[in-house]
Amino acid sequence: MGSLGLDRLVEVQALDTLLTQLGLALSARGLRLVTAESCTGGLIAGTCTSIAGSSDWFERGYVTYSNESKTELLGVPAEMIERHGAVSREVAMAMALGALQHSRGQVSVAVTGIAGPGGGSEAKPVGTVWFGFARGQDFVQTEVMLFKGDRTKVRAAAVRHALVRVLSFVGSD
Repeated sequence: MGSLGLDRLVEVQALDTLLTQLGLALSARGLRLVTAESCTGGLIAGTCTSIAGSSDWFERGYVTYSNESKTELLGVPAEMIERHGAVSREVAMAMALGALQHSRGQVSVAVTGIAGPGGGSEAKPVGTVWFGFARGQDFVQTEVMLFKGDRTKVRAAAVRHALVRVLSFVGSD
């Protein structure tokens, strides 16, 4: 196995460990996770459900790639998207809260960003990703990251970052 194969194996094992830790943290607190994804297109939900036993802690995932779907499925006001743009703190927060309001979960992660190769601007370059994290309707955090690389790398980095942050978010009582 070449070094590229070994690096990939280590990455997969680390991701499995992260998912196991996340599942244990959520289960120990009786919490279920909901995802609301735009630029990651369901990869966070797919990653969560790739391990056995995730049905104990994963509630559902929304893929809200279009602006209309953010409004229809999550209740994000169209005016908010128009005013701030789909890739914004406000929309990430509204997506996270909307995911909880439209599910039976208690914790959510929302991701909206520009994975590229096009679509970026000087203000929001390719690789800009906004995250929203909610635990109930009263505890919400947002965060912006700028990831380097091509579309695949930006999306993979966003998935990993989301899972790491959800784990720390859930662990912060």
